[in-house]
Amino acid sequence: GEHTVNLDSKITNVRVEPFALEMGIKFELHVTISGKTINVSEIPELSIPDDWMRDKLELHFCKPEHGGGEIENVEYDKMSRRAVITFFRPE
Repeated sequence: GEHTVNLDSKITNVRVEPFALEMGIKFELHVTISGKTINVSEIPELSIPDDWMRDKLELHFCKPEHGGGEIENVEYDKMSRRAVITFFRPE
């Protein structure tokens, strides 16, 4: 709808329209579990910085619904498309 907004003593009319947000990226990971570490392979190549990929992996694997827990370290190698995630406790 139409709205009137007062900005810095000036009045302007604005119109609000819905828009679609881009969906997140879904991908499949291959995981091998051993004690406190898991090896993740076949990570898709995405055009995001390495630290963003490490953050995404950490966020995914720290969630209890994914069987995760508190993470000590995430080592990510973009060239081999692999990561090693180390947990504080074997769970």
